[in-house]
Amino acid sequence: MDQLLKITTIPIEYELKINDARMERRNGTAELEISRSEGGMNIRSRPIRLHLDTYEARNSVVPTTKTSITQAAQKGHQAAYQATAQFAKEGQILLKTKIGEGGEALQSIFEQRAAAPAGEFQMGFIPTAGPDISWEAPSLSIRYEMDKLNFDLKIDKGDVRFIPGTIELAISQYPDVEIEYMGDPIYVPPSAAAHFTGEVVDVRV
Repeated sequence: MDQLLKITTIPIEYELKINDARMERRNGTAELEISRSEGGMNIRSRPIRLHLDTYEARNSVVPTTKTSITQAAQKGHQAAYQATAQFAKEGQILLKTKIGEGGEALQSIFEQRAAAPAGEFQMGFIPTAGPDISWEAPSLSIRYEMDKLNFDLKIDKGDVRFIPGTIELAISQYPDVEIEYMGDPIYVPPSAAAHFTGEVVDVRV
């Protein structure tokens, strides 16, 4: 008896891809920026400065109000002292006068008052004070600055990266079992097999 069933086993098919581990290194970069700062020359000169103060000189010629009041007060004090001394001296003369000599005493007093001033006289010149003169010495300063170059260096050292290995599994064919019937068709009843020769059967008849 022949074998009626043919059983075919289809094994699984897959693709295995292995990626090895590797290290990737990125090279570093370097950037250099150069900028320039301009210098220059700065010259500063100051001429001589003269300070002239003529206050005291003008005050000795035409006194100010304050100076006039001060001088008048000093002269008033001096005149009062002189008058007091003169009255005291004349009083002493009158006290020493005897009876009958009063006219001579008064005549002596009047002669002293009317006498021309005596003594040494001094010639003066105005103004009596000179101007106050001061000065500041001249100055000269020179400042020179050279040009400057500024360097800005930026360095990137890079990096190293480790990439681990991987395994990729791709299934192209799943396992399967194919069963194929190898015998002839079985008809019921078996006597009907003679009427079928493989043509298409019209099931609507």
